[in-house]
Amino acid sequence: MNSVAYCATYFVFNVMRINLQCKFSILSNILYICPQHMFVSMKKFLYAIPLFFCLHAQAQQGNLSGDLMMNVNFFQRDTNIKAAGNQLYDNFLSGGEGWLGLRYAGFGFTGIVRFDAFHNSNLQNPTSALTAAGIGMFSLSKEFKKLTITGGHIYDQIGSGIIFRAYEDRGLLIDNALFGLHLKYRLNDHVTVKGFSGQTKNLFERYQPILKGMNIETDFDLGSKAHITPGIGIVNRTMDQKSMDNIISNINNMPEKDRFIPTYNSSAISLYNTLNAGNISWYIEGALKSSEAIVLNGALKKQSGNVIYSTLGYAQNKFGINGSIKRTENFVMRTSPNEILLKGIYNWQPIIAQIRPQRLIARYTPPSQDLSELASNLNAFYTPNDKLNFNLAYTRINTLKDEVLYREVFAETEIRSVKNVLFHLGVQYLVYNQSLYQQKVPAEYPEVNAITPFLEVGYKINKKKSIRAELQYMSTKQDYGSWVFGLLEYNISPTWSFAVSDMYNAKPNTNHISKAHHYPNVFMAYTKDANRFTLQYVKQVDGINCTGGVCRYEPAFSGFKIGVTSSF
Repeated sequence: MNSVAYCATYFVFNVMRINLQCKFSILSNILYICPQHMFVSMKKFLYAIPLFFCLHAQAQQGNLSGDLMMNVNFFQRDTNIKAAGNQLYDNFLSGGEGWLGLRYAGFGFTGIVRFDAFHNSNLQNPTSALTAAGIGMFSLSKEFKKLTITGGHIYDQIGSGIIFRAYEDRGLLIDNALFGLHLKYRLNDHVTVKGFSGQTKNLFERYQPILKGMNIETDFDLGSKAHITPGIGIVNRTMDQKSMDNIISNINNMPEKDRFIPTYNSSAISLYNTLNAGNISWYIEGALKSSEAIVLNGALKKQSGNVIYSTLGYAQNKFGINGSIKRTENFVMRTSPNEILLKGIYNWQPIIAQIRPQRLIARYTPPSQDLSELASNLNAFYTPNDKLNFNLAYTRINTLKDEVLYREVFAETEIRSVKNVLFHLGVQYLVYNQSLYQQKVPAEYPEVNAITPFLEVGYKINKKKSIRAELQYMSTKQDYGSWVFGLLEYNISPTWSFAVSDMYNAKPNTNHISKAHHYPNVFMAYTKDANRFTLQYVKQVDGINCTGGVCRYEPAFSGFKIGVTSSF
């Protein structure tokens, strides 16, 4: 661990020891339940207590908070659903991950530190085990009137994130924080300037290329009924020599006619604005990226890129309508083309398709495409009274060469005309290019055409108790065939929650699955104050998992899951 990491850790844990000695048992419990090989890393972590001891007298006047999140998986081998054939199911049988974060704020300083631990974790790659532990992030910020300086790991974005977004998404194990320096200066009540420089990280790995960026954001009134918030951002990435050597080696192995001279630097600029005028809200952003080496059709090409993204909404009384559109061409933002999958990404592409909570519909959620995408969505809602509302949506996504990627027609309504009862029903029709989104052979996996009606009924028994039921049916001849899903949930607010569900191949497609299977799920949660404990027995079919608009394909899962979240 380097000296800077020690400084941040010393500071926060010393404050914790001083002010929250009663909370220290949490860390002791973690040490007790973690595997033996974790003690070396934890021992180093606990050494980082007394560096900022000089702040002892003053720290009691500050504010200390923290959070804990832990997951434990017990892998149960099941060859029928293809939950087998790797060490997690065949040998290790258990694994998990945890995050312990602490935040201190006082006297214009803000210190944050987070310890991450992964032990035979399936979160990074569901078919292989990840074991690592250490400081996941730390930062120290200081406010000097209008200037705020932050050093360490930084989470921020420019505009909607098209040219730069450093963020964390634990569901997909994305943590591409920028490790470096970040300055924010408020020139006046209407203009804010930000600048940063550093390196992108992934878990405990830090990529060597350097990122530099600047962002200016403003806000102004246009008369008494309109307001605009325009902004501009610029990002530059400078490649390190090792990454460049790998690129040159790949280029030299290419046919001579396809070779090109790579560049160390890649730059991107983004212009964006939000207009709010009466009942209208309009956001638009355009971005350009300079030519650089990217992977295109499995080979390196030197290409520039561009994106235009816009959303427009209108709402009045009982009616509203929203539209969005995005055009993307060769807009890959990575530390280098040597990185694949979710590694080395330092931006985020807004997703046009709406992420649906229904279990069967969520199987075919389309992620944004970096290379070629023309996407649009139109959504209208109508609420004639307090007991009834309607929602209608249409989504169309193609490549720039007009290849069909995704279609959706979606309609739903909520009815509250019966006392203490909520009826939620709807239907979705979709077309999903499975071969492209899931990288499968087109001849074996043609596009999915599916119709999915669904019904949800909720009944409020009394002020604390409620019951909810779901029923969904997906009719399709592609992929695994048709599905039926049912769920029953019982809640005792604010403490207990119970749910049992099943997903079943009603009409299996025997080209991809030998026979129908049940995928049951039994769930229990207990909440007490700021602590939540969950226990779950799961059999999950392989498919797409999406969080925050980022999606990835995951294989089947079989076994038990235990979760703990706590804040203090």
